[in-house]
Amino acid sequence: MKPTVLALVGPTGAGKTRTAIALCDALGAEIVSMDSMQIYRGMDIGTAKPTPQERAQAVHHMIDVADPREIFTVSMYRDMAAGVIDGILTRGRLPILVGGTGLYLNALSYEMNLGEDGANRALREELNAIAKEPGGPQRLHERLQSVDPESAARLHPNDVRRVVRAIEVYETTGRPMSSMDGDMRREGPYRMLVYGLSLPREQMYARINARVDRMMADGLVDEVKALLAQGVEPRREGGAMQAIGYKEIVAALRGETDMDTAVSLIKQSSRRYAKRQWTWFRHDPRVQWFDFTQFADEQALQAALLARIRTEMAQHATDPAG
Repeated sequence: MKPTVLALVGPTGAGKTRTAIALCDALGAEIVSMDSMQIYRGMDIGTAKPTPQERAQAVHHMIDVADPREIFTVSMYRDMAAGVIDGILTRGRLPILVGGTGLYLNALSYEMNLGEDGANRALREELNAIAKEPGGPQRLHERLQSVDPESAARLHPNDVRRVVRAIEVYETTGRPMSSMDGDMRREGPYRMLVYGLSLPREQMYARINARVDRMMADGLVDEVKALLAQGVEPRREGGAMQAIGYKEIVAALRGETDMDTAVSLIKQSSRRYAKRQWTWFRHDPRVQWFDFTQFADEQALQAALLARIRTEMAQHATDPAG
């Protein structure tokens, strides 16, 4: 029987951290972060890492595991996180994956080839050359939109590496990457129970805007300055400083825009990112959604979610197919 692993997903600002901490206390669980930016050391404020108080309430893993000057790939995340999960299970505890990076969830859920097999290097060089031209990332995204609109909806135009990869998959196989999700992957070593948190878009956007204001008040500008002083390259494709909240502050520090505009752009980009996260997880049939508006308060939602988890874990424990 495959060991059970929980996943708590949803868009940024949905309250995943607080809910996961409450679940840990009730289930004897430990949190495995599933955030592609919280892995980097020194990037605390702009990635909304769990506070020291929150980390004291529940054990957190996969936070501060990478140097911001390195590229941390999905395969690196999968291998490291799988080791963490197996350690939690060995200790008789329950792993809870928490975050909004859908690709990380899939990497741990399925047997996926995350290497360079089948890469068309000539095509990749051509696409990367386009990306370096003025307006190139947007043109590449529009090209992906024309052949694989579902993948395009999941990816931001500035996520050049993944946009290029999705175009490459289509050009070399004749099939959009999104169409391969169901029939090109085998289930991985864990039995995943996936739950999602949601709230109305207006409330989510208001939370995001307020969070950005708190980040600025907490010292996001100084955090970016410290990273630059460490030699973190702000223009490196796929690098840590291309994260939302960091690249905008870098632009302001370099005089390419003013700080008020940078803050507005951070809020706008964060809202768009939340929308893409929602699109990604909405297409995942495993996700069981819990909407905050359907409950009297946060505690009521947590109680309902906990009851559902306990019921399904009990069912899986007696399922010989598991």
